[in-house]
Amino acid sequence: MLTVSERLASPQPADDQLHLNYAQRSKVRLRCHSAEGVELGLFLPRGQTALTDGDCLRASDGRVFQIVAAPEQLLEVTCASPFELMRAAYHLGNRHVPLQLSEHWLRLAEDSVLAHMLEQLGAQLRSLQAPFHPEAGAYGGGHHHSHGDDSAQFHYAPKLHQFGVRR
Repeated sequence: MLTVSERLASPQPADDQLHLNYAQRSKVRLRCHSAEGVELGLFLPRGQTALTDGDCLRASDGRVFQIVAAPEQLLEVTCASPFELMRAAYHLGNRHVPLQLSEHWLRLAEDSVLAHMLEQLGAQLRSLQAPFHPEAGAYGGGHHHSHGDDSAQFHYAPKLHQFGVRR
């Protein structure tokens, strides 16, 4: 098995591709196969944002693998008004659901319990197959609830806000 532990800072010509869904792109340890059938073991540094479509990784033998966001089963949420869409986003965010956002819709991984909740809120739902590109979050580094002494390793630099800094 070929190992991959380097995420490249900028796109480069790729030797092969890795078609990964969002859950797979969020992992730092993963056993997978490239489009050409090469068995790979991903051993990426912890605390980084999820891999995105077009990112490149370098394997231990120097080959470059480009990430392709694989289509997956999603729910697309639309509402009769911007307020209702914002309300749906609030309730999903309150449940820490990864969301892909647009001005006119929300997308999330298909889930029957969440679909039922959204229908009760008056949202219209459409099932579709598409690559999933959820928001990374305001603070980057993925989602973490620290418990105990390990909290110091999860203090991420703010991506959207610098608290205490006035401009």
